[in-house]
Amino acid sequence: MSGLNLPISLEFFPPKTPEGADKLRGVRQALYGLKPEFCSVTYGAGGSTQEGTFATVGAILSEGVAAASHFSCIGATKASVRAELATLKAMGVKRLVALRGDLPSGYGAGGEFHYASDLVSFIRAETGDDFHIEVAAYPEIHPQAKSPNTDLQAFATKVQAGANSAITQYFYNSDAYFRFVDDAYKLGVDVPVVPGIMPITSSSQLLRFSDACGAEIPRWIRLRLQAYGDDTASIKAFGLEVVGDLCEQLINGGVPAIHFYTMNQSAATLAVLQRLGLTGEHRP
Repeated sequence: MSGLNLPISLEFFPPKTPEGADKLRGVRQALYGLKPEFCSVTYGAGGSTQEGTFATVGAILSEGVAAASHFSCIGATKASVRAELATLKAMGVKRLVALRGDLPSGYGAGGEFHYASDLVSFIRAETGDDFHIEVAAYPEIHPQAKSPNTDLQAFATKVQAGANSAITQYFYNSDAYFRFVDDAYKLGVDVPVVPGIMPITSSSQLLRFSDACGAEIPRWIRLRLQAYGDDTASIKAFGLEVVGDLCEQLINGGVPAIHFYTMNQSAATLAVLQRLGLTGEHRP
């Protein structure tokens, strides 16, 4: 299997407590041996975690690792985005994950940006090539998309607005990823589309997340997970097999890199990469 030098990246979410921040520091140290190309930090609905996001990004940078800040625009103004871009630039951030983002519950639509493509255009106009801009891609179609075609067009528009590359929503069917990339290429999209990988460690958590974000859990995986009940060891072993096989298919298919949704844990991501031979001395 090729891919020993494949770039990987890792996603974290900002911790809510000092204890969480300490725990995440330990998780990062355990994962830095993988030599990630960068670590990204998520951003809550309506920018609700901005302080925590920027603090976590700063901590990663201080540890000598490249950090990417998620950056959502729902409810934002041009002035607020301009100020945040200046803050991130001053921190030394070189990469952004530009998203439309979710509205906080009970919050009416507002702000000067309606789509992620509006945000990408604005960042490019304001900052030139100061930032490498990542955008989101949905191999299994965004849950709010009117049709597969409109979703694909929306993705192409983000790239045309100035995105450098994309990270996908997680999925467990490699065919969905390869078809999406082929369809996007036919629309003239030629930027790297990096698959997002979600290790499986808990069936209830995975099913809840997937129902919320529109990620498809294939029936055979769903039924096997449900059959294990509370048998955590079996769920983790099965999850490792499923995700390891998925990554092998993706690597053999020539993906440009792999992005892991770590859920602020290290064990599952390390186990997958160990199974693939992508750890330790094999890393570039």
